[in-house]
Amino acid sequence: MSTPVPDPHDPLDDPLARERAHLAASRAALRAMREDVEALDIQDVAANWVNAQVLSRQIDERIKALADLSDTPLFFGRLDYLHAPGAERAEGAGGERFYIGRRHVHDADGDPMVIDWRAPVSQPFYRASKKNPMDVGLRRRFGYTGGDLTAYEDEHLSDPAEAAATSKLLQQEIERPRVGPMRDIVATIQPEQDEIVRSGLSGTVCVQGGPGTGKTAVGLHRVAYLLYAHRERLARTGTLVIGPNRSFLHYIEQVLPALGELTVRQATVDDLVAHVEVRGTDEAAAAIVKGDARMAEVLRRALYAHVTPPTEPVVVVRGSRRWRIPAYELEEIVAELLARDIRYGAAREALPQRIAHAVLVRMEQAGEAPDDRVQDAVARNSAVKAAVKAIWPAVDPAKLVLRLLSDAEFLAEHAAGILDEDEQKTILWTRPARSVKSAKWSAADAVLIDEAADLIQRTHSLGHVVLDEAQDLSPMQYRAVGRRCSTGSATVLGDLAQGTTPWATRSWAEALAHLGKPEGAVEELTAGFRVPTDVIAYASRLLPHIAPGLTPVASVRENPGFFEVRTAAGAADVVDACARLLRNEGSTGLIAADARIPELAEALTAAGISYLAPGEETTRETRLTLVPASLAKGLEYDYVVLDEPRAVVDGEPDERTGLRRLYVALTRAVSGLIVTHAAPLPPQLAE
Repeated sequence: MSTPVPDPHDPLDDPLARERAHLAASRAALRAMREDVEALDIQDVAANWVNAQVLSRQIDERIKALADLSDTPLFFGRLDYLHAPGAERAEGAGGERFYIGRRHVHDADGDPMVIDWRAPVSQPFYRASKKNPMDVGLRRRFGYTGGDLTAYEDEHLSDPAEAAATSKLLQQEIERPRVGPMRDIVATIQPEQDEIVRSGLSGTVCVQGGPGTGKTAVGLHRVAYLLYAHRERLARTGTLVIGPNRSFLHYIEQVLPALGELTVRQATVDDLVAHVEVRGTDEAAAAIVKGDARMAEVLRRALYAHVTPPTEPVVVVRGSRRWRIPAYELEEIVAELLARDIRYGAAREALPQRIAHAVLVRMEQAGEAPDDRVQDAVARNSAVKAAVKAIWPAVDPAKLVLRLLSDAEFLAEHAAGILDEDEQKTILWTRPARSVKSAKWSAADAVLIDEAADLIQRTHSLGHVVLDEAQDLSPMQYRAVGRRCSTGSATVLGDLAQGTTPWATRSWAEALAHLGKPEGAVEELTAGFRVPTDVIAYASRLLPHIAPGLTPVASVRENPGFFEVRTAAGAADVVDACARLLRNEGSTGLIAADARIPELAEALTAAGISYLAPGEETTRETRLTLVPASLAKGLEYDYVVLDEPRAVVDGEPDERTGLRRLYVALTRAVSGLIVTHAAPLPPQLAE
């Protein structure tokens, strides 16, 4: 494999100059594509105002998708195929040359200048190897500084020596310093990642990946690929990315737009279940019980306990006639609806129609000929309405949960044989709220209300959902997410070793079952591209204590990275470590136990070092982020200072959770890590 090629003196014989010319021409072609869309006149095309509004919105989205991001390379690779057309080779074969990039670009004649990375012809860029060249003679990677093409590197896949070498440009792209939110990894996707990205829409995939294995980016690129391959279907059904918190979502929010995808909604689990305002918190023991999947059956019992067997007949008066439906027949109708196991609300809506149908049968037996309008009128009759209200009353999901958590007898009746007495006492409120609005609902309570709401009325299902940092979800939260993709599929991303909640996931098989996707395939990523060798090796000392049996991440980076453990006398020494790392290019994160954040913030301010909070976008002027350990998950920085590992562990309710939190904090660095401590390090970090 060649090294990056410098500019030759003769521009006519300069391959780099020719590639730059193609980049300039491609940008011009993209600009022309955008201008063509901007020039569209829809005044005489739309049939009405509604159609005009829809078409206008589609045009606006198309214009946004055709934006040329100046700092983002339009293409990052090139494929030269070997053989002529007609051979049974890879699609597009025929001695043709394709530039692989973030989106499709064509010239004025419609000929492609850049091929979308998701197209089948682009697949060999990620999959071709010495053993299976996939008819590729040459694979060329491009190096960029900002948006300028500055180098290239060739692989001749027919040459074993070159094909086996390590791409220098690939390493540089992986290790390139970053400022601002998460970038896409489309230029650096590896074969095992590409297989997950291009897996079909119908199947659910769970990706177990340690720090730096690229699981988050793989999940986002899978959404982008599915939108490319199944655009019409997903345009109807919708897609959703679920992250652990707002800081994380802000960090990843630019990845999909950079790939031309603007319609993917992003949310947290709390956003999905926001039926009530969350103003309270639970003790860990209560949150564990409330998050247990057994609560679903408690709620179901409590809801259907509202159905009361009829004891009186229904008498419908129409004109001079009276039509009587006896109690035993009403009881049969209710029993049949219960046996169908449909939603509580749907059954309640069906009940008046069933009663009306029984009345119509009697009308027909009496020689009348009623039609559907008569049945609807009977269903709205006051006697029928009164019967439905008595037999199958409307239930508000929040009021149902309020009663369960406030009324010990009501809870005991419906939790019998499911929750023991201690568990019931754990979740009962010591001071029952008077109303739904005055209640200090917790996040776990909101999930229970969401479950109850779904028992009453089916939750809308999307075509595909990506669930990131899934290891921290409770079984009831998995159920809440599963409802959003009950007729679709999911991509589940996580790392069992990074579970930092008392109810953290114990196995992916169990998680997929709660999600309603027991058939989902579990894939494991073990090659670490982001975290340096020395850093991941140090953090992996914790694995036997936090996730026995889990395969440690093996860093594939040639650069071991910068790593140091130093004793700090106080906050001033921590600030000095930050100042040292800020001399390097790129971002720096100062991660500390939540309780130590105020002291460190004061020390940074006293030293004149500006800093940001997680979720705030770094700039070239302010590249330091002060990160509470509880918010570090999913974030990455070029350099990290980790303050007081012992305090990070002690800040959690139990040691295993604390060690997992520490594992997360230790693995946020892409290029270098300094661990500072005054207190003794946790013994689990000893060699």
